[in-house]
Amino acid sequence: MQKEIKKLQLQAEDIRKNVIKMIFLARGGHMGGSLSSIEIETALYFHVMNIDPKNPKMPDRDRFILSKGHSVEALYAVLEAKGFISSKLVDTYGQFNSLLAGHPTKKTPGVELNSGALGHGLSVGVGMSIGAKMSKKNFKTYVLMGDGEQGEGSIYEAAMSASHYKLDNLVAMIDRNTLQISGKTETIMALEPLRARWEAFGWEVIDVKGNDMEDICKTFDNIDYSNSKPKLLISHTTKGNGISFMEGGAKWHHGAPQEQQYKDAIIEINKRIEKISI
Repeated sequence: MQKEIKKLQLQAEDIRKNVIKMIFLARGGHMGGSLSSIEIETALYFHVMNIDPKNPKMPDRDRFILSKGHSVEALYAVLEAKGFISSKLVDTYGQFNSLLAGHPTKKTPGVELNSGALGHGLSVGVGMSIGAKMSKKNFKTYVLMGDGEQGEGSIYEAAMSASHYKLDNLVAMIDRNTLQISGKTETIMALEPLRARWEAFGWEVIDVKGNDMEDICKTFDNIDYSNSKPKLLISHTTKGNGISFMEGGAKWHHGAPQEQQYKDAIIEINKRIEKISI
């Protein structure tokens, strides 16, 4: 298991480098939330989900919805690493007429939903999960939301429906980095007690260290998909994770590094890769 964890950690760091490069070359993008969600997306695509980049529409595939679609750079980098899209395509991000938009669209192989209008992803995930139950299919649906997104009322309608229909094939995740574009979530629209809120809707709630690959994998490996309860993972993360001068800063919600910042970020990641590789 430790060998696999190290492999996943290295994969996540390579993806982090590609996210930094993508946003630097595009001169814009959602940096902070992409960096905070890299580990959990890497674990999903390389450890958890039943998917095949050679057959992206196979009927029994697991589904992933990036509800916080503004953090699309992490998803594009993961899709490239998994083989759904090419590095040549990723290099077009931010260019006129590129297939890769600033939010996910189904034109991109591996993307299940046009997303980014916050609050919608979980509702679609509920529909997919109900469809799986009705069709007697075994695929799972995973939905990643932002914590700032939790202010959207549609999320709680979906939460109520998921519990009512006993959707134990649905796993929702909140990237709980405590920051949104205009500051701290608890100042803008308080979310706590987050666990009690979702438990009151009938969900099984699990806290996970969202930037710790070992804890993420252990958490996913221990999920009970037969207990008639939808699952919520509160993924405790750091905004801008992995780049010291970006960590914990709301100003990095959106924006691009300058050339020296880009170089410093790559050096920092490469040092960490060397350390992990020992």
